[in-house]
Amino acid sequence: MRSGVASYIGVAVDEAIGSYPGKMTQRIYLDHAATTPILPEARAAMAEAMERWANPSSPHAEGRASRSLLEQARKTIAEMLGWRHDVIFTSGASESVEIAVKRAKVAGRAYGATEHPIVGHAMGPGTRVIPVGHDGLIDEHALDAVLADGPALIAIQQVNNETGVIQPLDRIAPKIREAGSLLLADCAQSAGKLVLPDADFIAACGHKLGGPPGIGVLLVKDLATLEAVGGQEQGYRRGTQDAPAAAAFAAALAARPYQMERLAALRRRLDEGVEARGGIVIAKDAPRIPTIGAISLPGASNASMLVQFDLAGIAVSAGSACSSGKMKKSEVLAAMGVRQEVADGFLRISFGPSTSEADIDAFLGEWQRIAGRASARAA
Repeated sequence: MRSGVASYIGVAVDEAIGSYPGKMTQRIYLDHAATTPILPEARAAMAEAMERWANPSSPHAEGRASRSLLEQARKTIAEMLGWRHDVIFTSGASESVEIAVKRAKVAGRAYGATEHPIVGHAMGPGTRVIPVGHDGLIDEHALDAVLADGPALIAIQQVNNETGVIQPLDRIAPKIREAGSLLLADCAQSAGKLVLPDADFIAACGHKLGGPPGIGVLLVKDLATLEAVGGQEQGYRRGTQDAPAAAAFAAALAARPYQMERLAALRRRLDEGVEARGGIVIAKDAPRIPTIGAISLPGASNASMLVQFDLAGIAVSAGSACSSGKMKKSEVLAAMGVRQEVADGFLRISFGPSTSEADIDAFLGEWQRIAGRASARAA
């Protein structure tokens, strides 16, 4: 029997999931790119850290104990990500991006056309946008033209949050540096999964890899390139530091839950199954992270498909969680020149540590039923 807050939360979850006829007893979650379930290791670390509840900036013994916990989390995160420079804790990747964009000590600003919406919002109207090709990869000739105009902060994500396309930052970063510019890499989808790029600023967060929401990091190669504002985090961010969430973020990274070869096999299974059942794979020939599959049923409505999958007990999305809940058209697909009928039928299927072959097969079974109904309606 539920009581208090547990009862309130339980009722809310029951109402959200519902009791649909024919619904699977065990729901299948394929929206890890939005948020992945908190790992047991992260839950345990957070619960233990909450015993040291004091403000890490306080000078007394309790504060020093909390500070010790925070600094150990900072050290662990740097080690797990292979980062030898400074780590600034933030509330998430969006805040990390905003800090870098607003305070990087370089005059110009430019970003790739398929960046997360926070980048364009932070940089503001009139900022130069670097186009991408049909494969989602940055147009390097256009990038060269931007770099020729003088030093700038260049924002290019390592992995696209809708298509999974991996940008060639190992090739791009040196030319940005040689031009006297700075590279900001959004690594929200790649941290803990891929080797991070050699960037000047890297944004990442905990909730995409099994940590809690509300905690992120801005990795900074040289603090001298970032304007200080006073306050906490060596003077680069104001506000009380969240030591328990930082400890949970560190624990999630240390658990190393992502078996990328296994997930790559699952993504191939998804791609092949979708194509065999009348769908297409977006950016099929581009380098893509194994945890994200971008697919389409041309001519179908992704809004309708989301409802049908949800009723069948399968959670998927139609792109970034920042826009798909409002069912906006994907600016990423538009920037790639994807045909409208393909964009209308676009879904993002994203995997986490617990995703199995059975999950993919269940998705493909429902996909085939939806495709069959769509084909019958069109006949």
